[in-house]
Amino acid sequence: MADQDMYDHDHNSLTDEQADALIGDDEIDETFEQNDQDAAMDSGDDDDGGDVDLDGPIEEIQLQNDSVAHFDGHKDSVYCIAQHPVHPEIVATGGGDDMAYIWNATPVDPPEAPLLPQSYESNPRPRERRGQPILGELGEQDETVNAITFTLPSGDFVATATLAGKLNVYRTPTSSPSSTSIPLLASAKEVEEINWLLPCPHKQYPNTIAFGATDGSVWVYSINPSDTASPLTIVQTFFLHQAPCTAGAWTPDGKLLATVAEDSSLYVWDVFGEAAAAGVTDPMGGQAIVSLTAEDERFKVEGGLYSAAISPGGGIVAVGGADGQIRIIGLPRLAASANSTAGGKGAGAKAKAGGAKQSAAGSAASAGQAGQILASFKAQADGVETLDFSQPPLTLLAAGSVDGSIILFDAAHNFAVRRNIKEAHEEEAVIKVEFVKTALGRLNERGWLLTSVGNDGVVRRWDVRGGTSAVGLGLVQEWRGHRGGGEGGGILGFVQGGGGKQIVTAGDDGIGLVFAAP
Repeated sequence: MADQDMYDHDHNSLTDEQADALIGDDEIDETFEQNDQDAAMDSGDDDDGGDVDLDGPIEEIQLQNDSVAHFDGHKDSVYCIAQHPVHPEIVATGGGDDMAYIWNATPVDPPEAPLLPQSYESNPRPRERRGQPILGELGEQDETVNAITFTLPSGDFVATATLAGKLNVYRTPTSSPSSTSIPLLASAKEVEEINWLLPCPHKQYPNTIAFGATDGSVWVYSINPSDTASPLTIVQTFFLHQAPCTAGAWTPDGKLLATVAEDSSLYVWDVFGEAAAAGVTDPMGGQAIVSLTAEDERFKVEGGLYSAAISPGGGIVAVGGADGQIRIIGLPRLAASANSTAGGKGAGAKAKAGGAKQSAAGSAASAGQAGQILASFKAQADGVETLDFSQPPLTLLAAGSVDGSIILFDAAHNFAVRRNIKEAHEEEAVIKVEFVKTALGRLNERGWLLTSVGNDGVVRRWDVRGGTSAVGLGLVQEWRGHRGGGEGGGILGFVQGGGGKQIVTAGDDGIGLVFAAP
């Protein structure tokens, strides 16, 4: 009980004797008058944000979701997305959860179905929208799935690539929705990390894919399930890049593959030997029929190259890199040769690459301006992340930059700037731009539309013809639903096959959203 005497009767202060023992009056520098009001918690000086005003207005965050459907099977960022070439409602996604899925993007709920509950006090509460059904789970991934694609021309197979360098191939499921895993058809692991994965459009070489790796190598594989001993076989490998291979692009006929790397190099590969058969070879005697590196000061881009696109006619390749730099390079035009039309897969790609005889039809091929730098320019302040050419009759090249801008260049007029959308994505990086392409078996009715996504988490559609909307910049419509705000909330990819009437996104927030684009 002795300790109890240390306190006065109200138990809230020391006794006068004990207070005097702790500090003397002459040691007090400043005295504050006490009142009955609680003091507000101070969060710092005005320069640091000022005091917290608990009695002031509370900022309200508006959440907007314009999607008609969503896929929430992933537990981490969705890094890649692909669309079936024949059935655009079927998409595949891969993510940071070391998982990949095939799912159906057709909304399972009617359009009038409510989205997520707007109020938890409403009675009755609105029903939460269901997620899209899984058609199949692509298992046995060993790391983040960094790239995914369906094969051409019919989407018979789907391939995934991981940041641990593993390539997996599966048969595309055609059964009813199921959460069961799809059996692995074949796999390969030759590199430490895969950066990109592309299907080959060559009619004579179906189910062929290419990828680029961080060690600079480029690999081309063919899928043949009837070969039970080796259903996944190497067609070609290339090792000229001296830094990570960052992007690739096939010519529309699939005969040539262009790749770029961080060492500011561009190589165009004669994958199936058709250029050699047509008499088009590398004048330096190397593996590539076009070779440009940083040793050529006209081509050099400090910081490297990160994007590539080939024109619809296959005559030029555009490459983009650091500091807004773009280079335009001529490509050889290859006529249809007897080897390519009659030889088919049985002719042996490596045999033709090794020096097959030039055919009469192949003699019509012309190197033209192959390997020549046709244009070199800079119109944006930061790296060119994405490039895409429009389809005829338009002659535009769209470039999306890390600085948030989109620029349209006119390829028919020395790549003059036709439009500069400086804040296309609110100063956040533009991740992908893509013109609406021809729907299967239909005329290209919407080819004047350009779709873009960015780190702001917004999908936007632009009318590249000029238009009068959005203060003359051509903004037709935008869709929101991803968290946005830069890191952790942006859109990392999208698909819009089937004539562009539906846009499906891959979100850094772990969600795939489906937007109707009427």
